[in-house]
Amino acid sequence: MMAIEIKDITKDFRKIRALENVNLTFEEGRIYGLLGRNGAGKSTLLKIISNRLFTSDGSVIIDGEPAKENDHALRKIYLMNESNLYPQKMKIKDIFKWTQEFYPGFDMEYAKKLSDAFGLKLNKTPRSLSTGYTSIYKIIIALSVNTPYVFLDEPVLGLDANHRDLFYRFLIEKYAENPFCCVISTHIIEEVSSVIEDVIIIKDGKVIRNQSRDSLLKTGYTVSGSAAAIDKYIEGKEVIGCDSIGGLKTAYILGSPDKASLPDNIEVTAMDLQKLFVQLTNS
Repeated sequence: MMAIEIKDITKDFRKIRALENVNLTFEEGRIYGLLGRNGAGKSTLLKIISNRLFTSDGSVIIDGEPAKENDHALRKIYLMNESNLYPQKMKIKDIFKWTQEFYPGFDMEYAKKLSDAFGLKLNKTPRSLSTGYTSIYKIIIALSVNTPYVFLDEPVLGLDANHRDLFYRFLIEKYAENPFCCVISTHIIEEVSSVIEDVIIIKDGKVIRNQSRDSLLKTGYTVSGSAAAIDKYIEGKEVIGCDSIGGLKTAYILGSPDKASLPDNIEVTAMDLQKLFVQLTNS
């Protein structure tokens, strides 16, 4: 099986433990959502996988090969994150050419097609770009390198709604034509929930959920109604959180509802990924 295996990864920064005993597998041909609050350890994990940070303990295996200082294995990975690895004065068209030198599978024509679609001018330089267009030129490179594993750390930072929609459309189209392993680390969970197949949630450096999106959403449900009715209904149930507005209340419950015992004055709906994430990662 072609996959990236993360084995017992621990990372300490002096007295701060950023990751603790993380074990994960990223399989080929899957789209993963790597979710966690600020400081949870997502970016640290992606930098370790791509050999930009060393672990305090544990290892990363890429298609059966140790990743550490292994150029052959690491060429199979592309990480898009906040770092800009190119000179600030270099033109985008030259950045594309140099990327092709490092990643022979880079599709120049496809990169130009995406640039036209996003309205990115190839004579621009990174230092002249807005936050949104900085994300766009990095997205274009990530979608054009054609590596088996692509990691996108906050890819839609600064993008407006139209450009975010365009990004997701191109991602899905490319994945449908030639499936690859894509890991998206993002805070905009509501948008990405329809794109990802598997969900990994990290809290305080530990993996607290790792399963398919559909199976995760089936682990709970939501009930809404008057505060009095909800308080009575949730007695003895595993409640992970509640919201109240005026006299109305919503509760998020793990488990499955017993529809036969549901009062008429309570509405039951499926758990949504963003709500579930918020409740699972609350202190």
